[in-house]
Amino acid sequence: MPDGDNVQSGKGAGIGTPQKSDGYFLKGASNLDWGMKDRLSRIFNPKSGRTVMLAFDHGYIMGPTTGLERMDLSIVPLIEYADCIMCTRGTLRQVVPPTFNKPVSLRFSAGTTILTSLNDECIMDIQEASRLNASMLAVMVAIGDAEHEAVTIRNLTKTVDIGTQYGIPTLGVNAVGKELKRDARYLALAARVVAENGANVVKTYYCDDDFEQVTNACPVPIVIAGGKKLPEKEALEMAYKAVSQGARGVDMGRNIFQSDSPVGMMLAVKEIVHNNEKPDKALQLYNDYKNGKH
Repeated sequence: MPDGDNVQSGKGAGIGTPQKSDGYFLKGASNLDWGMKDRLSRIFNPKSGRTVMLAFDHGYIMGPTTGLERMDLSIVPLIEYADCIMCTRGTLRQVVPPTFNKPVSLRFSAGTTILTSLNDECIMDIQEASRLNASMLAVMVAIGDAEHEAVTIRNLTKTVDIGTQYGIPTLGVNAVGKELKRDARYLALAARVVAENGANVVKTYYCDDDFEQVTNACPVPIVIAGGKKLPEKEALEMAYKAVSQGARGVDMGRNIFQSDSPVGMMLAVKEIVHNNEKPDKALQLYNDYKNGKH
């Protein structure tokens, strides 16, 4: 133990200087516990307030999607460039090296596949998520699906409850069926319902008209889904418009790993999301990397 004679009263106590108490940088998160904020700060860059997530959880409903047949070859080389990865527990244990130290948005719900009726899901055990050191729990929510809306909202609320106990934030993932129109009115409703039920982050789709209505009416951060593969220029333009209109990042999969230059595309998207780079310059960065000029 230190010698009591060495204790000096008042030295370095900062008398006259109030203790700094910073506000939290993500909307809707000011009243969360320390552990929740710490995990969100790993996912969202505190400087830009945004994130570029790499999604490769498609196999849990779609099987070996193009580009994901050998994830050790296609995905592992991309992980170092992502702010956060979104995948299943199977992929984490089977493919993802634990040495990357990237935050994990863990696919926490699972159920039916594309071979049957989608969205009939259940949730995992929270202790399994804790063992995997998940930074966020991703749950599918099917707003407007008459058959599965109630069960998926129940999954969301259960996840929020147990995630809060363990200090792990919840990502509510809006599932948009083919029969539902992806317009601002629907997306705003779906995002708000997910947030009102306790999700700390909402993943939804971008729409060209009035997307600011979606982000403005949602009290927690929105990240947009990349969706189907687009030409690189279109994907970059979508990312730029989304963050310019209030999205706090992107969660892209096929527009990254199905690109002719996945690393180049990842770097281009990060320039847009974190540095507000214009799509044309980001596309040039992509092309330079693709052509070996980096």
